[in-house]
Amino acid sequence: MKFAIRKMTVEDVPSVIDLDHKSFSLPWPERSFRFELTANPASRCWVAEFDGKIVGMIVVWLIIDEAHVATLATHPDFRRRGIAKKLLAHTLRLMMDEGAHSSFLEVRESNFAAQEMYRKFGYEESGRRPHYYRDNDEDAILMNLASLNAERLTFDDERSTLDKEEQNER
Repeated sequence: MKFAIRKMTVEDVPSVIDLDHKSFSLPWPERSFRFELTANPASRCWVAEFDGKIVGMIVVWLIIDEAHVATLATHPDFRRRGIAKKLLAHTLRLMMDEGAHSSFLEVRESNFAAQEMYRKFGYEESGRRPHYYRDNDEDAILMNLASLNAERLTFDDERSTLDKEEQNER
């Protein structure tokens, strides 16, 4: 499946909100995505697009030398096709270019598919946030990738395909 990864724009927010609502029981409010795009200098936002439709999105914060994955989602109709994996790899490579040495995230303890994907990148469980999710009191698993490594971020079936404009926008 061929899809494009590009920077998220304010025009994408309605589609991103729709994706977020289809993916999470506690979706972000629209103002949060607008803030990430227009007012948060630490934020890096990307989307995956297929046939003109946004099928994946990621928001990562670059905090000093750490890439904090704030949210990552794939449209339910497009899951298990490598979109989240490619979005994460793409974004972490760019974070490395900007000086990130490690990465951190929270994931629901019941989201085994996401945990499995993160482990393939080298993330390890580093703690818990008890009762983190307000909708069902579920714990968040804290996962840490202690050392970003470019080789670990390239998979046999993908090479990041940034066009020259996007490379220059970094």
